[in-house]
Amino acid sequence: MNKSKLPVVFGIGISVLLILFFLVFASFGLHTNPIFSLFNGVVMAYGMFMAIKKYKKEKAESFKYEKGFVATFLTGLNATVIFTIFFALYSSLIEPNYISTMLGNWSTHYNTSEGLVVFVVFVMGMATTMMLTLAYMQLFKQSWNTQQPKTNVGLSSI
Repeated sequence: MNKSKLPVVFGIGISVLLILFFLVFASFGLHTNPIFSLFNGVVMAYGMFMAIKKYKKEKAESFKYEKGFVATFLTGLNATVIFTIFFALYSSLIEPNYISTMLGNWSTHYNTSEGLVVFVVFVMGMATTMMLTLAYMQLFKQSWNTQQPKTNVGLSSI
């Protein structure tokens, strides 16, 4: 069976871009502001769109909704898992005070652990993945609408 490598390739590509954006924001001290995670959505949206577009082109006439859904979902899953691992390593090894600094921008009334924040990063990535997968499959699926033959409806047909 010929399996497509696109979900792995695009998932790695998306995660590399996400990590680069994070590190660029970190170099300017902007990574502690959670509003900049909106750029993650833009990167995920573009990468997943390009993945499903290339997958459909690769499969041509044999493109099926289910297979396209799985390919798009796996692309986002791969990117999310890789970025979450990077985020966990960054927040625990590279900058141990990162989580408390980031949460300090919001509120200090909650005792939030690093594991919970990493879990939330994963859940946000998976939510983005699912929403984009469902949206993109509406664009790329084959229509079930069929052309109806045109008939002359007039008084003589009554």
